[in-house]
Amino acid sequence: MNEPQVWTLIGVFAAGLFGMLTLMSTMFARMLRTEIGSVRTEIASVRTDVGSEVGSIRSEVSSIRSEVSSIRTEVDGVRTEMRSGFAAMTQRIDRLDADINALMKRSFGLDRD
Repeated sequence: MNEPQVWTLIGVFAAGLFGMLTLMSTMFARMLRTEIGSVRTEIASVRTDVGSEVGSIRSEVSSIRSEVSSIRTEVDGVRTEMRSGFAAMTQRIDRLDADINALMKRSFGLDRD
């Protein structure tokens, strides 16, 4: 261990070891930055895709709401027509009832009192 060549070899191996350690840690850091950057890019593209899908779903919901609104309007129109039809039928039935009562009174002689 007292030979200068031994100490020179130990120094060379130590320098090589530290150089390799520095190179590997630098390469690892660069690779890690690159991968994180690509992950950020993928997340941004997913965010954009999700945003566009949410926008299309909102437009579809809006169109469905307008269709439901038009259906409600049509149902209200039908409801109004049915009410007027029922009112007309009620008037006809009331008039028919009055006519039948008049005929019954005349037939049985109840109107001569």
